[in-house]
Amino acid sequence: MGAEALGLTARKYSLAIDIGGTFTDLVVLANDSESLAVAKILTSYPDPSQAVLEGLERLLKEQSVHPGAVDRLIHGTTLVTNTLIERSGSRTGLITTRGFRDALEIGREGRYDIYDLFLELPEPLVERRLRLEAPERMNVRGEILEPLNTDAVSAACARFIEEKVDTVAVCFLHAYANPDHELKAAEVVREMMPDATLSLSHEVAPELREYDRTSTTVANAYVQPLAERYMAGLEKGLLAAGVSAPLQIMLSNGGICSAETAAAFPVRLVESGPCGGALAAAYWAKQKGTEKVLAFDMGGTTAKAILSGEGVFPITTESEVARVYRFKRGSGLPLLVPVMDMIEIGAGGGSIARLNKMGLPAVGPESSGSVPGPACYGQGGVQPTVTDADLALGLLNPDYFLGGQMVLDIETARRALSDLGGSLEMDHDQMALGIYRMVNENMANAARVHAAERGIDIRGYAMVATGGAGPVHACGVAERLSIKKVIVPPVAGVGSAFGLMLAPISFDFARSYVSRLKNLDLVRLNRLFSEMEEAGVDVVAEAGVKAGDIQVERLADVRYVGQGHEIRIAVSSGALGDGATAQIKSAFEAEYTRVYGRICEGLDIEAVHWRVRVHGPEPEMGEVSGPAPDPGVQYRKGTRATLFDAGTGPVETEVLDRYALPIGYHIEGPAIVEETESTTFVGPQWTADVDDSGSLILQKREGGK
Repeated sequence: MGAEALGLTARKYSLAIDIGGTFTDLVVLANDSESLAVAKILTSYPDPSQAVLEGLERLLKEQSVHPGAVDRLIHGTTLVTNTLIERSGSRTGLITTRGFRDALEIGREGRYDIYDLFLELPEPLVERRLRLEAPERMNVRGEILEPLNTDAVSAACARFIEEKVDTVAVCFLHAYANPDHELKAAEVVREMMPDATLSLSHEVAPELREYDRTSTTVANAYVQPLAERYMAGLEKGLLAAGVSAPLQIMLSNGGICSAETAAAFPVRLVESGPCGGALAAAYWAKQKGTEKVLAFDMGGTTAKAILSGEGVFPITTESEVARVYRFKRGSGLPLLVPVMDMIEIGAGGGSIARLNKMGLPAVGPESSGSVPGPACYGQGGVQPTVTDADLALGLLNPDYFLGGQMVLDIETARRALSDLGGSLEMDHDQMALGIYRMVNENMANAARVHAAERGIDIRGYAMVATGGAGPVHACGVAERLSIKKVIVPPVAGVGSAFGLMLAPISFDFARSYVSRLKNLDLVRLNRLFSEMEEAGVDVVAEAGVKAGDIQVERLADVRYVGQGHEIRIAVSSGALGDGATAQIKSAFEAEYTRVYGRICEGLDIEAVHWRVRVHGPEPEMGEVSGPAPDPGVQYRKGTRATLFDAGTGPVETEVLDRYALPIGYHIEGPAIVEETESTTFVGPQWTADVDDSGSLILQKREGGK
């Protein structure tokens, strides 16, 4: 039946796709409607696009939506992150300045654990014999001290061809100040290796700090061939399925760009999916008039959190990926890309419980993923996971996982828990409760430290819980943080996918120009800003933003002379004149005082990096709500024995159907609220109310412990 026969040609839809390590989530929303429709399906390996196309076909068919009616398509993915973690990228070669081939192994002077005598550092993505040098030299001001020896570049390419290198990174000293040598090297590489992808440091990460810039450029090159193939394959599959809307990709800064731009700079997708969860949390909190938000997204593989004080999430350019020790900052590959300042806070539903090297119980960071998955999936997994524990405790319904699409095997889960508990003289119930409490404490502790490092009293914040496992654990985490309010939005289980729809088209640019404010060359600075803004306008216009809707923000990283880190401040727009340095100094001192409570009188101030963010308008989104309650459906589903306190033993707990709950319905905990994509556990010291959007507003009872 054609689109005309269905009468759907006039109605247009937005579609969001989020690929996680365990599940792939899809959300479709009619542009003239406020009701979401969703699908959740196990992520497919090794080709995640298979699950995307399968879920797309099912979702559109269920909603009677013709594929041609989709006019906006946004995609978030963990592909880049997983490729870097698993070291499954392309064979990469590096051309760098003579004497700097070992920068990737030397790294930084600092140690992430000064007491570890057997400290492990991440292995470089490029083996040493494929890190080749070329005589050339540029100083910090971009002045040529030694011309580039192009014969050395040709020799490097010949070696790469012999070694079957697929992708090349070029990173010369101080190329951020003058890209001339990198551009000349690129000409040679493209001539000799026309089929290879090429990443140039002055395009990927035009900032000082040699190790970080080289690491970022190499990471971009390492994943670029895979990203290009994946994007092209996904676009081809979507076109074959009848979806002709241009594919837009979620970036790690909370914005989106075209697939072409994402394929050129895939390293900017390292936190692509989790950003959607943060944007969704900000949206739902805003509907409730709440600005102080802890966005808590717990999926099948990982859990993430980020704090927002005014509805806007902080962006950082000091990030890393593929840590040797998952929660030890500094043990990963550094990336100079703009990312939301998130923390990875523990575990996902598939995280494996085990005994560590000291014989003590631990949860994660290893995950069972979607294959084989938790033991209860019945796909060959034998180690107990968080999902197995939640099931054994009675928090999950074995016959209603994914709305009944999957039936969980509770006996297999109990056996896996008993096997682990045997060495600790604990039965499966004790083991399950211990895992539940441990993962809650791990996540709460990480969030507590994250807030303390930023001088934030987290107790006055509200938590917005999303992800398939987030609402199951929200009360347990919130209690440990003394947070008294939790919002579980409609279709919380696919919160990250919904959040993709809220992202504006956006791209960030940066240039390094180090100067004390009193010596600032405003002619040079105006030229830098102009170049970045022109490039940004081209990128966002390519993604479909009209010229009149393009907005530009300027930022600068500033510090006192001698400090090793900077503070980011806003810079005024337009041509900078005589008052610019005073404005920058005033903004820096105000922000420095906010962060540290004082300023340092008599010290010179210097700027290090200059940044531009070019973006389109935020998508217009009304007050979206979940599925309307069906008055013909009984919202009470019965009771289920649930264990949440070893002292009381299992308690018969009321189970409710979220889709049937009327607006204004009040719930006294303990209670379990089930929906297709997730389950909300209302703790024994909590209440919940259904608001007019379908959100569950959980409140800690006064005096509740």
